[in-house]
Amino acid sequence: MAWIYILIASVFEISWAVGLKYSEGFTHLKASVFTVIAMILSYIFLSLGAKNIPIGTAYAVWTGIGAVGTAVYGILFFDEPRDLLRIAFIFLIVIGIIGLRLTYKTS
Repeated sequence: MAWIYILIASVFEISWAVGLKYSEGFTHLKASVFTVIAMILSYIFLSLGAKNIPIGTAYAVWTGIGAVGTAVYGILFFDEPRDLLRIAFIFLIVIGIIGLRLTYKTS
């Protein structure tokens, strides 16, 4: 269940990161409220996942999924650069996330 919590936390991390863009510096009320709620939920689920997963692993996976998801969202919806080198480095983050998950040992 801990890994499910980390995945949920990561979805909320992507949500709040994207919400920052829509809030435009917290000047749009609805987007700002959404962003803050997503931040809180992200941290709650991260803390639940970190109960049973080492914090270094949980945090790295959480931020990695958040970074990849936010970058992909930016490429798809904000017309951010999609050059090959950028995609390659995003892919390397994915490889790191997979590696951390595969090398995780239960106690």
